[in-house]
Amino acid sequence: MSQQQNIAIAQRLLEGIGSGRSPEDIAALCATDLRFEIQGDAGVLPWIGHRVGRAALADFIREIRLRTESIAFEVEDIVTSDTRAAIIGALKTRIKATDKVIDCQFAIILTLADGLIARFQMLEDSFAVSKAAGIIPVATFER
Repeated sequence: MSQQQNIAIAQRLLEGIGSGRSPEDIAALCATDLRFEIQGDAGVLPWIGHRVGRAALADFIREIRLRTESIAFEVEDIVTSDTRAAIIGALKTRIKATDKVIDCQFAIILTLADGLIARFQMLEDSFAVSKAAGIIPVATFER
């Protein structure tokens, strides 16, 4: 695929998430055997870990909408190759259960094949997310 096509897929993903479209509609941008990966302590939060299938992205979007409130989401760049699109930016999110705010950089790396997202990999400060969600006791790690 061309780099322009890959940018267009990344933009459709972002527009779908930002517009409130249904998680299933957004997941339709993905291959049925999508590899979904968000690095961190798997199981600590529902969206951290490795899963397979379109439902993984739909579940991620559903959980994020349920448990967080977006304060700011800024895409700084979309960098592409023939097989990938990397979305680089910054986000500020409030965790609803604790009212704590996460302010961090992120990268979403999409591997593309046959016009679909074959791999969704998100890199963020999952430690800060877990801490803000009240999963990791602050006193344990801060001095």
